[in-house]
Amino acid sequence: MDLEYKNSIVSYYDNTRIDYRVLWYGNKNGAVHFGYYDDEVKSHAKALLNLNRVMARTADVSDGDIILDAGCGRGGSSLWLAQNFDVRVSGITLVPHQVEKGENAARKCQLDSRVSFSEQDYSNTNFENESFSVIWACESMCHAGEKLNFYQEAYRLLKPGGRLICADYFRTQRPLEAEGEKLLHAWLEGWSIKDLDTFSEHKVNAERCGFVDFELQDITQFTRPSLKHLHSMASKLWRFGIFLRGIGLRNKINHGNHFSSIKQFEALEKELWYYGLLSLKKV
Repeated sequence: MDLEYKNSIVSYYDNTRIDYRVLWYGNKNGAVHFGYYDDEVKSHAKALLNLNRVMARTADVSDGDIILDAGCGRGGSSLWLAQNFDVRVSGITLVPHQVEKGENAARKCQLDSRVSFSEQDYSNTNFENESFSVIWACESMCHAGEKLNFYQEAYRLLKPGGRLICADYFRTQRPLEAEGEKLLHAWLEGWSIKDLDTFSEHKVNAERCGFVDFELQDITQFTRPSLKHLHSMASKLWRFGIFLRGIGLRNKINHGNHFSSIKQFEALEKELWYYGLLSLKKV
């Protein structure tokens, strides 16, 4: 990952951490991702945790697994995995303050013997070959400038028979109509995401690296309430956000994040992208 793009991602998460803290997750949940709603889960807080359950079930996570949380954020999923399974988890992120938050949370939960955090690029890590049985990427692969690089490193790091599980955003086609591309990137730019790939682009890149059992489920119907919740909050607070920007209490990055939170759902409604759950295996 080039330095300029890396710095833009770090800056995004540094500048928006208060937004996430106030509007998204609570004291007991450091989830910097969307929630999964089903017949039993109806609240925002429970839906955030439920996505972890769905990912773990799809990847067949079980006791004894050694897991890489690739793009771990503040460590919410890493800690959840260690709380619910007898596993060891390494969380990596580009963002220094997220490493610190993750380490503090692990110590507080008395999980620091099984959960560790470090500042690393998931496309170029310092781990040995075949170090992990599961690689977990929750709304993080989208930040990879070249998705192929992510798959190459994931394949190197996985043990034979290892699984890769990703919850993320996928564009419906390439190219979109001109207005569609404009709207899609109006969202992506504010969240420091270069671009999204299609199903076929992901499949080609993954299989080129050696992955098998490529499966991508469209789970938009289960995440839509969470996506709509963000859009609703962002829309209601938009005028207030403009006011805060005008008096200097919000910077360009804060304001861009707010704007993108509105545009993301608009792009979803126009079927420019969907929310997918991707699973693969290494032979």
